[in-house]
Amino acid sequence: MTRTKIRLEHLTKRFPGQRDPAVDDLTLEIPEGEIVILVGPSGCGKTTTMKLINRLIEPTSGRIFLDDEDVTQVDPDQLRRRIGYVIQQIGLFPHRTIAENIATVPRLLKWDKARIAKRVDELIELVGMDPVTYRDRYPKQLSGGQRQRIGVARAMSADPDVMLMDEPFGAIDPITRDRLQNEFLRIQAELKKTIVFVTHDIDEAIKMGDRIAVLREGSHVAQYDTPERILVDPADDFVADFIGRGASLKRLSLSRVRDIQLGEWPTTTEDADPADVRRALSAGHKDSLLVLDDARRPRTWVKTDHLAGGGGSGLAGVGLPVAVVTPDDTLSDTLNEMVTAHCSTAVVVDDSGAYAGVVDIDTINEAARGMRTRNGNAAHDRLEAEPVDPAP
Repeated sequence: MTRTKIRLEHLTKRFPGQRDPAVDDLTLEIPEGEIVILVGPSGCGKTTTMKLINRLIEPTSGRIFLDDEDVTQVDPDQLRRRIGYVIQQIGLFPHRTIAENIATVPRLLKWDKARIAKRVDELIELVGMDPVTYRDRYPKQLSGGQRQRIGVARAMSADPDVMLMDEPFGAIDPITRDRLQNEFLRIQAELKKTIVFVTHDIDEAIKMGDRIAVLREGSHVAQYDTPERILVDPADDFVADFIGRGASLKRLSLSRVRDIQLGEWPTTTEDADPADVRRALSAGHKDSLLVLDDARRPRTWVKTDHLAGGGGSGLAGVGLPVAVVTPDDTLSDTLNEMVTAHCSTAVVVDDSGAYAGVVDIDTINEAARGMRTRNGNAAHDRLEAEPVDPAP
């Protein structure tokens, strides 16, 4: 049975001069090792709820438990050192290096210099950056996506069990946002932190969350459930309207490339003789070959009309660009890549960047049909299990 990490009991926050409470009698249990998303319309109280958890804002009434300890009675500064916090604006100190930013909390905890240096390098590497290159740079020398990665690294610096994330990827361009989301989910799969994550974006909630709390005004919980259950069986019209149209497409965010059977595609190498490639295309059932380099990394798609003459100058730089995805990408991400890809096909690579297979539109359709069947059966089973009121 999953252990409860954070428990909110009848939590209420009233701000002076406001008629209605921002958070009104909220009770919620957050399981250990899961990402719980707080999602809802603007002004519903989700960010206020998050700030109450680490007591950036003090509750008017109610209690907050962390590991069964009532933390409304402890020193708030000591509490915050146990909790990582990431915000949309990142909040890095501009006049401190990346290493100094990440070391902020460990220094407050009086870690020794060697331990801090080791932890800084571990975290920079963990978020997909090179410690040697970045540890001595300043925030202004990083891109927005890199600063956001360092913000996540800083939140994890003291290895907290709990992380609070307030729209952490909201101010980033869509392509970088997808990459950071995927990178964070990869890290979470290893570390299993307990994470409370605020967003206004239901698509992000579905992609990132183990559980989602859909909140009405006052942080009243409209539905608290898994993404699958919320998509298949919304509790009421408010939840259904918040999900919006396209629930079937949203379900593609629940499955990842690693969950499906990959297809194969005929390949060739960059140093192949174009005459041999032309013969292979003529003899095969595909109108293109996937060109791989000497490390089996996909480079281009090559078709007959890309082959000039019959000589042997190789295929380096010849052909059409390749849409590449990884096993951690969602089927929704993959479908987005496939929309403009050659043959409506995405190429899957492993951790080393080597070719692992392909995903085509038929594979996506089959996966979507399978999800509809499973979810339809689950909904039917729930209806069958519900008691029926006797006829009057």
